[in-house]
Order: sequence, then C-alpha cells, then structure tokens
Amino acid sequence: MRVYAALPGFPSPAEQPGYYEMLAQVGALAERPRTQVRVALDADGAVRGGLVYFGDMAQYGSGGAATQLQGCAGIRLLAVDPAARGQGLGKALTLDALALARAQGRQAMVLHTTQAMQTAWRMYEGLGFARAPELDFSQQGLAVFGFRLTL
Repeated sequence: MRVYAALPGFPSPAEQPGYYEMLAQVGALAERPRTQVRVALDADGAVRGGLVYFGDMAQYGSGGAATQLQGCAGIRLLAVDPAARGQGLGKALTLDALALARAQGRQAMVLHTTQAMQTAWRMYEGLGFARAPELDFSQQGLAVFGFRLTL
C-alpha cells in the first residue's frame, strides 16, 4: 500500500479506500481461479516486490473491457519496495509472468498503469508492451491506461 500511496499524483487511501483495501488484502486475489501472487524475495526471504498474475482475464477485476478478453493473461498491482528499487525486480517479476503466460498458451499479456507510474510505464514499453487505448478506463476520475504485448 505504501508504494502506491507514495506515488506523486496517485490517489490517496482517503480518495480511493476500496482500492487500498484491495492492496491490503492482495493475497486474497490468489483465491481466484488461475490467479497467482508472484513475489521477489531477498536473500533473507523478505518480500521485496510482487505482482498478481491472472491466467484468466475474467478474474482480472479491473474496469473497462479487459475482463472480456479471451486467450489473454494479465498482470496487476506490480510493486517494488522502495529500498529495493533499481535492482531489476519489477522487470524480473514481469518477465516471470510473461514466461508463465507463454507456458499456459496465452496469446497476449494485458496490464494497466497510470500517469503516476512512469517508471513502470517506461519498463513496460521497453519490454515491448504497446498502448491499447480500447482497454483504457477511469477509476473514480483517475485515468487508467491499457497495454498489451502479443506473446
């Protein structure tokens, strides 16, 4: 939660309490079919980053048209501990999810990000993700931008 709350321009917990409640309960998302919470651990076993992988877009749970996509996987809620940034954990987590999607025979990977998440946005584009405006939506006034990578 603190990773998102610290992003300049990102809504605060007071502005979007439902979103922050979901972040606080991120492990519960793994109870959905074909959904996994993937984490990066340091040498001591502490969690330094994570994301949620959706092998079935019907479980994705975002706004917009993404939940209707067939044959795609999705990732949401990528976060890296500020103390561990710059070590490639976000990229490693994303590549791990892409490998899993390919192994599951998914045709594309879908994700969403915001203007406040410029570091992640640049990383996604560097990995070959392209903007997918048809997947954009607004979350309580916050513009959320869709991306897709054909696998």
